[in-house]
Amino acid sequence: MSEYLWPARNVAEYAYCPRLFYFMEVEGIHLPSDDTELGNRIHRRADQPSHEGVINAAVEADAPKSVRSLTLTSNNLGLTATLDLAEIEGDVAVPVEYRKGKPRRLRADELRGEDVEPWPTDRIQVGLQCILLEEAGYSVPHAVLYYAAERRRVELPFDASLREEALATLDAAKACAAGPRPLPLVNDPRCPRCSLQPICLPDEVNQQREASGENGQPKRRKIWPPRDDGIHIIAQQDGTKIGIRGGALTISDYNGKKLKELPLAGVETLSVLGSVQISTQALHVLSTRGIPVSFLSAAGRLVAMVDPLDSVSAEVRRSQVRRFDQPQACLELSRALIVAKITNQRTLLRRNHAGQLAPGVADALAAQAQAAASADSIDSLRGHEGQAAAIYFDAFAGMIKGELAEEFDAHGRQRRPPPDPINAALSLAYSMLTHECTAALRTARLEPSIGAFHVSRPGRPALALDLMEPFRPLVADSVVITAFNRGELRPGHFLRTVAGCMFTEAGRKAFFEVYGRRMADEVTHPVFGYKLSYRRMIILQARMIAAWLLGEVPTLNFLTTR
Repeated sequence: MSEYLWPARNVAEYAYCPRLFYFMEVEGIHLPSDDTELGNRIHRRADQPSHEGVINAAVEADAPKSVRSLTLTSNNLGLTATLDLAEIEGDVAVPVEYRKGKPRRLRADELRGEDVEPWPTDRIQVGLQCILLEEAGYSVPHAVLYYAAERRRVELPFDASLREEALATLDAAKACAAGPRPLPLVNDPRCPRCSLQPICLPDEVNQQREASGENGQPKRRKIWPPRDDGIHIIAQQDGTKIGIRGGALTISDYNGKKLKELPLAGVETLSVLGSVQISTQALHVLSTRGIPVSFLSAAGRLVAMVDPLDSVSAEVRRSQVRRFDQPQACLELSRALIVAKITNQRTLLRRNHAGQLAPGVADALAAQAQAAASADSIDSLRGHEGQAAAIYFDAFAGMIKGELAEEFDAHGRQRRPPPDPINAALSLAYSMLTHECTAALRTARLEPSIGAFHVSRPGRPALALDLMEPFRPLVADSVVITAFNRGELRPGHFLRTVAGCMFTEAGRKAFFEVYGRRMADEVTHPVFGYKLSYRRMIILQARMIAAWLLGEVPTLNFLTTR
């Protein structure tokens, strides 16, 4: 088998966008969209393979045959292609490619007998298919493109010019694959409809490069991110059973009574806490759809994650290891994370403290943020972060109403075990935030165990702990403050034992209701200017870290609020 084996359907994408080709074929990253789902429906019949021996029967009987989902390989060209349909009659074969859209309309001065022609990417695709059919021993007079939007067949002669163009594009695609990831297009009108736009982040990357004077584009646009309409399931009741039926996820109680049925098309993540069962069939279907499944302890600690294989990118992982082997790169990322965290801690105190802040608390946090921004080593930065945390938690009880605040004030922040309800709620909130950040890093194709600020240890998601720093005050601390101040968490939601304070089942349910609302809250990004939910914001920040590791953006800006 050749070193380069590119499906011809996707080599044609090189003519559309080198970066898209790199994502789809070199890194194996695919994202669905309305357009891709419509294309899949149109291809549903065409992609059903014909029975074995159909081609041989066509040759032997010298009769016309239609062969669907025909895969051909050329070792000489280093090319593999799957044809939607091949119409074979004797030694003559015609490839037929299905497209969901419309053909290109010709202007009056371009008319050559027909009013339409195939798009350039479609030309390359069927051109390569014609070459493969020729190498298989067939005579190929032309190719056919079927545009479903108009139910129209467009014939394309297979001549020397098409052969030359197709082979040149194949060579360019191989050269692209052998090099580094290309930079995104600048203000290209095709980007908003591209399914990979949320990963490529063309406008965000170009804006950061513009700010540093690297790309010289004076005008930028704003691509609004896709809405956060996905379903994020957290199953935490003991004895719950999760299975699959048709195209839906079924959730039943311990007696087998069905509680809920959710369509798989809307599910984005599944988190399983404690003694919840999930069937092997459900795991298999979720994995094939790229939906991560996280297994957490009853206290919310991430134990394991079923990580679909399509989330792995060797290019991103190599860049992560190389950059984090450089102390200065680790310091640069860590400074940006910790300055944002301390800034958000200061904002939360000023916004939510019930009484008058102790003199100098806000100024002390501002001073620690300024010192962190100029720290010359990771150890020095950890010192400023620790000082800021001590100042912050000394004043934390002032943001919570009621007698539980006094108990927390007496204990301070303690984790193992948490001695009071507020500490227990903070621990669960931080555990869930760690899980969210781990899932976001997987989505961004990063390795959670290799971090910059936190020391990497076996079983420790160091980079997830890094990423969550700016979000601790904005998400976890805010959830706890809101839940207790609104009475959604009460003393009766906790069980006190010699092993510490822990949630009851009703308490966990109440906590997750507040947590789910917070993750769905929208906030405006301070640099890009659009609104995202906190869950989408975490994913965006993870992808920007990946872009920074690859050298696509020169600096990082993490979320801060006013």
